[in-house]
Amino acid sequence: MSVLHDPPRPRPTAGIDWASDNHAVAVVNSDGAQLDRFNVAHTATGLGQLCRRLKRAGVTEVAIERSDGPIIDALLDTGFTVFVIPPIQVKNLRSRYGSAGNKDDRFDAYVLADTARTDRRRLRPLTPDNPATVTLRATCRARKDLVGHRVALANQLRAHLQIAFPAAVGLFADIDSKITLAFLRRFPGQDRADWLSPKRLAAWLASVGYCGRTDPSVLHARLTSAPRGLTGPDGEARVQITLALIAALEAIRTQIAALEDQIEEQLALHPDADIFTSLPRSGQIRAARLLAEIGDARGRFPTPESLVCLAGVAPSTRQTGKIKIVSFRWAANKQLRDAICDFAGDSRHASPWAAQLYNRARARGHDHPHAVRILARAWLHVIWKCWQTNTPYHPARHGAAQALNRDQHATA
Repeated sequence: MSVLHDPPRPRPTAGIDWASDNHAVAVVNSDGAQLDRFNVAHTATGLGQLCRRLKRAGVTEVAIERSDGPIIDALLDTGFTVFVIPPIQVKNLRSRYGSAGNKDDRFDAYVLADTARTDRRRLRPLTPDNPATVTLRATCRARKDLVGHRVALANQLRAHLQIAFPAAVGLFADIDSKITLAFLRRFPGQDRADWLSPKRLAAWLASVGYCGRTDPSVLHARLTSAPRGLTGPDGEARVQITLALIAALEAIRTQIAALEDQIEEQLALHPDADIFTSLPRSGQIRAARLLAEIGDARGRFPTPESLVCLAGVAPSTRQTGKIKIVSFRWAANKQLRDAICDFAGDSRHASPWAAQLYNRARARGHDHPHAVRILARAWLHVIWKCWQTNTPYHPARHGAAQALNRDQHATA
């Protein structure tokens, strides 16, 4: 006579609502009943207590809203399976449990824990990247943030000069270029610029190694034809503002250059560097950003479409009855979308295949950003294949590029 054994009951699941100072934690059993609820501090001691308490409760799977940081490291090191559920998805999941939609940390922790229990088959466990990729990602994002600050400061300087010293705004190509900042450091206001003559300006440009193609007499004509700036006591006061903005811009430019050197060094040591640097017009910084944002955990993206959707370059489709709406995909990894669109937009200048895709999209009436996203989607399929097979990109192995090349030869 055979003995029937009851199937093992599913183990409890936990949800953690992450915060900067302390974390709300909920543990639910296989029926969705809450077994435990507590808070832990965001300290080494608190994270240790969190892992021990979850272990004692029999938890093996944890749902949380973020994918990095000390709490994730602690959970993975302890052996937990971690599911990452984005905040926007948690916001939508609250409607399962009530229509009010109120935000409460302890309730969100319960929603996360219960979702890990009920939707386990739809959730993909977090697969961490290797430390080299994590470090490269942090460096690339830090550089991008500094570039944003540089742009904001440059805009602030331009707006200031349009009142204090308008002639300096259009003198050289870029307001934050080295030659512009050097000129403003030497001639920060109208009073000092009045001393210049074509001959004196030519001598100063030679002393700073100016290699532009614009003749000094043309530059001097720009200075004299522009509206005059502020002079006297008010002008001197504005000079101090100009010098302060210049100092801030130069400091940021120096730090951006230092991070770029670090990025190039980190990229050269990364095992996947050859894949991303082989892409047309990728350079070092673009290649590093693509690598850092895509990562090196191949299992995270089993299909190219999973990567495309995360990057937000595939449209979002909603259909009910005979009504079908195709719209911009807002839920995406914005860092990855920015990286792939930046690369795709410039790749069309080096790849005939990319140029053809972009031009066809524009011919269909799409604006530039939309056409770039269409091209980015196509590039992600190519990148995914190269990435999964550890093969650097080469046009000779790109079927669509070769087909275009054959058509062009046949037409010729």
